[in-house]
Amino acid sequence: MEAYKEGFISFMVASGALQFGDFTLKSGRKSPFFMNAGAYVTGSALMQLGEYYAHAIHAAYGQDFDLLFGPAYKGIPIGVVTAEALHRLYGQEAAYCSDRKEVKDHGADLGGFLGRAPKDGDRIVMVEDVTTSGKSMEETVPKLRAAAKVEIVGLMVSLNRCEIGLSGDPAKSALDEVSQTYGFPANAIVSMEDVVEYLYNRPCQGKIIIDDAMKHRIDAYYDNYGVKQTKQDHL
Repeated sequence: MEAYKEGFISFMVASGALQFGDFTLKSGRKSPFFMNAGAYVTGSALMQLGEYYAHAIHAAYGQDFDLLFGPAYKGIPIGVVTAEALHRLYGQEAAYCSDRKEVKDHGADLGGFLGRAPKDGDRIVMVEDVTTSGKSMEETVPKLRAAAKVEIVGLMVSLNRCEIGLSGDPAKSALDEVSQTYGFPANAIVSMEDVVEYLYNRPCQGKIIIDDAMKHRIDAYYDNYGVKQTKQDHL
């Protein structure tokens, strides 16, 4: 596993963004873990978050794109800090953009976008916190494509939960379905497979985060909701 991925897993735990326990997801599923990008609230945490996204985007998509699009609301700070990190780490000048929940009809920055609005010829990388079902793409992808003649290079999320998507096909995760439905690659900085591999019976922040009992609960969760083609023996 790449060093930046290991660092990101530790960072998620230290920031309180990745938690283990008892959680009810928006989908109604009972999950032993939860990802909350809203936990990144300090300057240092946001700076590090942007760096991890920048490393992953650079590895997956290179530098041939013009715009970072982060869907409102959690995608807004992700897009901003990633644009800054791409410039600082790789010398890349990519603009950021987000959608507005309500179209602005006054002032200089009119319209449905915050930041630099998409324009014809733009190559766009989308950034989100986590995609459990892929449902958010149903709104954001058509909005981008209706705004201008753009090419969506790909999507980058922080964590691939490796769960069955909206179709219910046990061989396709939400990210797989996004890629198949909209015609662009969808990637994550790390997957839950990576998380379990790295944290199982290994100290992190001075304690064991995934012990035998927690691993058993994660195994049971993936027996019900996991994508069968990607599920390894350690899940």
